[in-house]
Amino acid sequence: MSQNAKQFAIHEDWTVVILGFLIIGLSLSVFLLPVPVFKWGNYEELAENVFGLGNLKTLLQQFIYLLAVGSFGIFLTGKSIKNFLLGFPAVYFLTIIALIIAGNGQVKALNLEAVIFSLFIGLFIGNFFKLPIWFRSALSTELFVKVGLILLGTSVIFSDILKAGLLGLTQALVVVLSVWYFAFWLCKKLKVDDELTMMISSAVSICGVSAAIATSGAIKGDSKKLSYVISMVLITAIPMMIFMPIIAKYFNFPEEVTGAWLGGSIDTTGAVVASGTLVGETALKISTIVKFSQNVLLGIAAFAISVYWTYTKNESSEAIESKPTLSIIWERFPKFVLGFIGASLLFSFFVLSETRDEVKDSLKNLQGIWFALAFTSIGLETNFKDLFNLNSKKPFYAFLLAQTFNVIITLIIAFILFGK
Repeated sequence: MSQNAKQFAIHEDWTVVILGFLIIGLSLSVFLLPVPVFKWGNYEELAENVFGLGNLKTLLQQFIYLLAVGSFGIFLTGKSIKNFLLGFPAVYFLTIIALIIAGNGQVKALNLEAVIFSLFIGLFIGNFFKLPIWFRSALSTELFVKVGLILLGTSVIFSDILKAGLLGLTQALVVVLSVWYFAFWLCKKLKVDDELTMMISSAVSICGVSAAIATSGAIKGDSKKLSYVISMVLITAIPMMIFMPIIAKYFNFPEEVTGAWLGGSIDTTGAVVASGTLVGETALKISTIVKFSQNVLLGIAAFAISVYWTYTKNESSEAIESKPTLSIIWERFPKFVLGFIGASLLFSFFVLSETRDEVKDSLKNLQGIWFALAFTSIGLETNFKDLFNLNSKKPFYAFLLAQTFNVIITLIIAFILFGK
């Protein structure tokens, strides 16, 4: 890196705030990026829908858009633009393969999210092929994740909190607080390291993948640990999605209770919708409301975790001598969290609902592609041994026990609040 590049480098957290609001500004006033099609059920649909000329043009537009925004971010952080320009096309290509796999009808029925395929494809390439050092150094995992998180803020609308109703919000608050604290206590008892403890606690109690990603960003966590937590979330969501509706029907739980139970305990929104559909329309509606109520708490949780982490984990000499001052907390506070909250406030109070409806699909697509790119990058830079080593048994046990507690406590609260 040249001296001039270092001179003009901006901290990555401020860079992603700039990039996030650049994307939002472009979407609201200049250019709305079309959403590519990845849905297919057979080879004929794959050829016509996904590999059709129109969709390929949309994918090319998306590639150029992401390359331009990413390059600008790399320039702002003072890293090698040349390496990024050479490495990004490969990461994007692998990510598109993951999205195509996830778009298959049979795969969608299993509710496996695209990020799990991004991760596994990256792991396969990274572990079975020797990647150049310059390529590994060009991977911009943190940048991709944090831009995606700021765009996630555009979907957290404050007015929608009221739609969840008092019961949904009450359950969400009680479940999140009780499950988070139990998971945190359990991880401490099992001597799980601090980073994994925070990620597991948030993933189990709030909203799975998004909560784990937000928490990892807030505490500047290890991407390998994040990929491990995400894997656990996505893998356990499948049996929960299938068997919880069966259990509810066997014991004749009221549909309202079942919906609240599913929405409060299953960690991914897609799996919640799928399981609610298996039970009935009422269960689907209530499960979605409860899950949304928990998702709304993500911004508050990320902010609280950021403050806690910067206050308790500061290793500067000043912090060691005394409690960190507000200036030290601000210095170490992950600024992208402010971008997330700012995006949420902007779309809650300053963007018309009609405009929100126009841009939401495009922004959701961009959020998803940034996350998918991040997990492809995590896979490429992670070794299988790091991801599934012997030391990972305790976090896995902690996650399963916390999830079991989540299922039981959520059922009790659902009966108290929604039982007739």
